[in-house]
Amino acid sequence: MGVFVFLPLVLPLTAWPIARLAEQHLHPRTATRLLTAVAGVMALCSTLCLALLMVVGTAQLPGNPLPDGWSDPEVRAAVPYDEVAGKVAIPALLAVCAACAHTLWRHARVRVRGRRALDGLRGGSVAVLADEASYAYALPSRAGGRVVVTTGMLSRLASRERRALFAHERAHLSARHHRHLVVTQLAARANPFLRPLRTSVAYAAERWADEAAAREVRDRRVVARAIGKAALVSRGVPAPTLAGLAAPGPVPRRVAALLAPAPAVRTRPSVFTAVGLALWSAAFGTAVSAMSSANAAVTMVLILRAATPL
Repeated sequence: MGVFVFLPLVLPLTAWPIARLAEQHLHPRTATRLLTAVAGVMALCSTLCLALLMVVGTAQLPGNPLPDGWSDPEVRAAVPYDEVAGKVAIPALLAVCAACAHTLWRHARVRVRGRRALDGLRGGSVAVLADEASYAYALPSRAGGRVVVTTGMLSRLASRERRALFAHERAHLSARHHRHLVVTQLAARANPFLRPLRTSVAYAAERWADEAAAREVRDRRVVARAIGKAALVSRGVPAPTLAGLAAPGPVPRRVAALLAPAPAVRTRPSVFTAVGLALWSAAFGTAVSAMSSANAAVTMVLILRAATPL
């Protein structure tokens, strides 16, 4: 395997430039989907390589349940610095699994608690809570989800701004933004180098919903005012893993983007531009990460089969 087993652990660094530039130069829908795909693939590749390293490290431990042949020098020789790398990979992979499991459990708990709280409320796809606190968010479900908003938030918005709020939240539900958020959250837990992509996807998803609301309301300034007001009066969404109108923005950048002309839906940046170079760098890093992890996995399987006595 050589150094190929280590490459997927550091190749997420190649996606840092596009994580920032995609927010500024790509359509929010394109940026959300692109960054989610890059984060997901790179996280899977780095986790696979950690697992391969853990096999080598576990085989060196006394009393391990693995076949004796897996601790042969020929197997350890496939990994550079096998004594250190193999043993470090064990707690690292356990920490990744624990962090990802906690993220999934927290997300599931939020959705279950949200659905239970709304079971007795009528209103179909919209649930209005009698609460002076100001917040609104989208609660996804298999049936399509519901928009949750408080009377405190509605009382602080004008009629057209309320329409913008509902359009924003419906866009989160229809585009399944929670899936993008969960994938990038898991990716950031699997590899800390992917945290910038998680932040960028959270912002791009909000911008995607902003643009969808602007198309429905047909007035970008109304949506901008609704976002600004919601951010000023919001006391925080009680479901932090779900998307909301006043979710982390930053809000001033979202308002500024809405006051500017609508972004082009299809943009193909030239390779000779900063965003083009960053895009190709992320694509190259993702491809190399996938090939390196596949090469390491196939090589390890062949070595372990040869070392396993019949």
